[in-house]
Parts: sequence; structure tokens; C-alpha cells
Amino acid sequence: MTSLLEDLRERFPEQVRASAEPVSGQVTISLNGPDATAVVKHLMTEYAARLASVFGEDRVAAEGVFYNYYVFDRPGDASWVIVKAPIPADQPSFPSLAAELPAVNWQEREIQDWFGVEAAGHPNPRRVALHDNWPDVHPLRKDFALGTVLPPFEGERHVYRPTLGEGVFRIPVGPVHAGIIEPGHFNFAVAGEPILYLQLRMFYTHKATEKLFESMPIPRAVFLAESISGDSAFSHATAFCAAIERAAEIEVPARARYARTILLELERIANHIADIGAIATDVGFGIANAHAGRVREMLLGLHETLTGSRSLRGMARVGGVRRDWQPLQIARIAPTIDAVEREFRDLVALIQSSDSTRDRLEHTGVLRPEKAKTLGVVGVAGRASGVDLDVRRDHPYAAYAKLEFRVPVYQAGDVRHRMQVRIDEVGESLRIVRAATAALPGGAHRAPAQPIPPGRCALGAVEGWRGEILHWVRTGEDNRLERCKVKDPSINNWPAIVEAVEGNIIADFPVINKSFNLSYSGTDR
Repeated sequence: MTSLLEDLRERFPEQVRASAEPVSGQVTISLNGPDATAVVKHLMTEYAARLASVFGEDRVAAEGVFYNYYVFDRPGDASWVIVKAPIPADQPSFPSLAAELPAVNWQEREIQDWFGVEAAGHPNPRRVALHDNWPDVHPLRKDFALGTVLPPFEGERHVYRPTLGEGVFRIPVGPVHAGIIEPGHFNFAVAGEPILYLQLRMFYTHKATEKLFESMPIPRAVFLAESISGDSAFSHATAFCAAIERAAEIEVPARARYARTILLELERIANHIADIGAIATDVGFGIANAHAGRVREMLLGLHETLTGSRSLRGMARVGGVRRDWQPLQIARIAPTIDAVEREFRDLVALIQSSDSTRDRLEHTGVLRPEKAKTLGVVGVAGRASGVDLDVRRDHPYAAYAKLEFRVPVYQAGDVRHRMQVRIDEVGESLRIVRAATAALPGGAHRAPAQPIPPGRCALGAVEGWRGEILHWVRTGEDNRLERCKVKDPSINNWPAIVEAVEGNIIADFPVINKSFNLSYSGTDR
């Protein structure tokens, strides 16, 4: 990492100002101004670095500037590199990277919406997080009070690209759907059955999560992190706790690290099995979904035994886990995992024996590897399209550095291979749970509670079952937070659905969408 800092200082002496005090597992490099373009390009071309996240922060009252943060990881390096660019409060603008790096399209537009800082030169600067008829407010500025009551929304709602051409029709789906999922609007242009293009509109249920984190007591904030995306409660809470632990230099006991690993993998297994059954349902194979639901129920019962919650809530805490396990609880893990493995093997055989199911899944909803990389796609969808990323392996946390597992990667990028990634990962996760349970050490299940020093900034990362989850925090006075940035994998992956559906028939959209299975709640936050 020292050589990287020296190289950047030598290449960009006028831009690179200094590096912050190193934090374990990350280095932060400060620039002199808002233009990070040259440094970003250098990191990506010379170091094969991936730009994982871009986000903003309001430090106007304290320092007279906004900040943009550019988060990178590099192949073979477990440390995160964070580039910090100041933006003068009296000239709130920064050069956009979105024209050359589509992966940051939504993220730069979020900065515009939340902070009123212009992404100059953005190819599509329309609002993304705030809808078109919102008043001109910027809710993540520090001078915007959480309890602000906005006037009635007026003005035009979102205007979609018009459907032009003889025989071309528009099919709106949503934002309210037939199931219990949260709202999102899919606007299709079709010529007959084939889809010409799709336009998305999300952020219908923005919950002000990042604003709520501000000034919240850190122990209470763990419960807020659990609520970001209900099916990833433990993953989001663990990422948040990891950020606080890194900021405060808290050493998590070995027993807690292994317990976290077990719970994270149980969350992954339960959701992957549910998705496999749901994909089968969307091509008319309901009996397979019934089997999947039965297998998942075994896991939810184990969740409740281990944590008191079928969705693994209430177990995460800063410094470890909230409750220790008794021998009878631990004894339930192995037989449940054995039964799940047997039943899951039968489920997979049932699905693979169906020629009609294979016909519906193969070559459907293809996301090409080059497009997946350009869009910054992560997680299951990325690995099915040749993107070989996994935080568990690349930036080990919990007990993953002590455990062996394989990361399945395919190139085909269709629905079948997104299902196959899930199938493979269930097998790997079952092995991880067995190994972690067998190696579960004794000792404390949490570190002693301690005050969190103010003014510390740190990143926490977890490979949730959908993909990479990032939480970045700045700690405040009195054991509270000043900023918590949340990045759910869905924010990267929604634009990929637009690419994957093109040229497919409208009847295949449900199964394509389900094969990604992205979080509306995690996106909206």
C-alpha cells in the first residue's frame, strides 16, 4: 500500500494532498480539489482497481466543504482504497465519471439529489432518488432537519421515453404489484411480444435510512441496519458492525467471528433456496417451489432456535453477537444441515429433470460478461456473467480467512446460470456451516462494551446473499453517528435488468426479474 501512495503522490503531486491515518484494512487518500478523474483512471488502468462505490458527505459546517468518496478494491489486496475529494460549498460541483463508467450513474445522481452537488457532464442528470415532483430540497444536507414537513408535491411526475414506431406499444408494470413486494415501475416498449427496451423507476418508498442514522446512538443503529432489507437483516447489520469495529479498533472474539459466519451462511442458504423455488414457479413448475418452501422452512426453524428470529434479527451487535449459544442449540445445526442437504439435492434433481424448465431458462435474460463488468454488477448476477468477485474471499471478515470454499463463476449470464450459481453456493455454504460449527471455539461471544471515539471513518463490507454490501461510517460525539452510507448490491444491479430483458418476450420478464431478485427496500433505503 505504501508503494501505491508513493506512486499517486509522484504522478499527481498537485492533486494528492495526503493520506489519512491508516485504519486496519483500508487507506484513505485526500485530494486537493473535486476533480478525481485522473486519479480514478490511473487506479483503474494501472492497478486494475474496481470502483466499488461513490458517495457524498456534508462537512460544510465543520470544514466548509462537501466530500465525495471513491471506494476501490484491487485484485490480490485485501485492503480498500478510498479517495476523498473536497467540493467547495460555494461551488458545489464535481466532474462526472458516468459517461465512461456507467457503474456510477445512479450513485452520482444520488449525490445530486441528496446533497445538491452537481455531477457536471453527467449524461443523464435527471433525478433518480428524489422523484420529479419533489420540491427542491436536499435531505442529506446537515441543515435539513429530519422532522421537516414538506409541502404537497406538485408538478409533473416522471416522463418516460415515448414509444415510437408502427406496432410499438408501451406496457407499464407497477409500481404497485400483485404480490407483497415493494413498489417499482417497469415501463416496457414492445413490438408484438419481443421487448425493445425497458425503463425503470425506483425509490417509491424512500425511508430516510441514512438520515435516521445521523445522531443515532450506535447500539440502537444496529437495529436500523437490520431493517434496510428484510431478507438480508444479518448481512446489513454485520456490515454496519464491522464498520464501527474497524473505526474503534474493536477486536471481535473468535467465537463471535465463527458465529457470525454460521449465521451469514444460513441467511444465504435460505434465500438461495427460496429463489430457486421462485424461479421454478415463474416457468410454471409450482411443485418444485413447494419443495423449496419446505426445505427453507427447515432453515427458518434453525434460525429461530439460534437467534429467536426466523429472519435472524436481534443477534448482531458491535463487538460480536448479542447472545451466546448453548450446547443444545449448537447440536441442532448439524442434523438440520444434513437434512437440508439431502432434500436440496432432491430438489435440484427434480428441476434438472424437467426439459421444459431447462428450455425456459437457457438463453433467457442473457447479461453478457462485458456488460456486467461495465455496469459494475456484483453478487449472484455478476458471477453468472463472469464477474469473479466475492468479499468473503477478497476482503475476509468474520471467520472466512480460516475456511475453504469455492466461488462459482460462469460466463453464459442467462437465467439458468444465475440459478446454477445459487445451487453451487448452497453446496459451498453448507460446507462452510459444517466447518465453522466443528471449529467453533470457546470463549467470549462479544467484546466488552466501550465508548466509540468520535471523528473516526471506516468501511465495513459483507458478501450478502445478493452480493457486496458496504457500510461507511463517520462516528460522532457521545457514542453517536454523524454519517452512515449504505450500499446494497441492488443499486448496482437494477440497470443490468434493462440489458438482460432486451430482445426477450414479455412473458419471460417475471423469471428474468426473479433470477436477479433485487431489493426494492435496499435500493430505496
